[in-house]
Amino acid sequence: MASLKDLRNRIASVKATQKITKAMQMVAAAKLRRAQEAAIAARPYAERMDKVLANIAASVAGKETAPELLAGTGKDDVHMLVVFTAERGLAGAFNASIVRKARLDARRLIGEGKTVKLFLVGKKGNDMLRREFEKEIGERMDFRGVRNIAFEQAQGVAEKLLTLFDEGAFDVATIYYARFESVISQVPVAQRVIPVEIAEEDDGEHAASYHYEYEPSEEEILADLLPRNLAVQVFRALLENAASEQGARMSAMDNATRNAGDMIDRLSLSYNRQRQAQITTELIEIISGAESL
Repeated sequence: MASLKDLRNRIASVKATQKITKAMQMVAAAKLRRAQEAAIAARPYAERMDKVLANIAASVAGKETAPELLAGTGKDDVHMLVVFTAERGLAGAFNASIVRKARLDARRLIGEGKTVKLFLVGKKGNDMLRREFEKEIGERMDFRGVRNIAFEQAQGVAEKLLTLFDEGAFDVATIYYARFESVISQVPVAQRVIPVEIAEEDDGEHAASYHYEYEPSEEEILADLLPRNLAVQVFRALLENAASEQGARMSAMDNATRNAGDMIDRLSLSYNRQRQAQITTELIEIISGAESL
């Protein structure tokens, strides 16, 4: 049984941890609002970009002049998995859920005889995937010195992907990130970005079919629009991840704070019971000694 001194030390230690988790929860809550607003604000632009690309792509589908970023290389042999994770932990299952989805896809592709390459953006993804896929990890980037994610960081990732694609390093590229739903819900997403995954048009009663004439040609427009779309989708993934990370950290630190409180209550109860037993024992010894006199 632990002594009273040991119990006091444990209570003090848990209280210090509780202060840290409470502070981290408050910091995450303050950062979450800005990150959530940025992620939600980026969605309409990215979704509209998809629709514009779908409209233009429909007019060049099947043509030999279609850009490779749209039509692909004609092969499906080498897959580049771009995994976006956080630079820090203590965010619950946020990093693990993204890595788990990427890991399952990597295993499936390898089982199908495909070649898998990993492009890891974020320190935690590298830490979690390095043991199993060390040979497959080709590119790594981190933003540990960046306080607020900007389009500049997304542009850097997109340019690196485009350079690798132009060099023939892969045929298909898929990005993995967590879409922010709420503080307690972050959904892992796998989105193919090369060749571009064109969303199908809605055939509902409000949908309409329009015919556009483009100047310059569709191919020239796509040559400029497709690289920009890649950067936009990467930027969206980074913003969604930033909001998801803060939401997951806020929820995890809240749970940790409450668990620390429960532990303090249990330790305090044990301390009081043991102290009461010790006082009772001392009183009995004093009374017994007095009676013997």
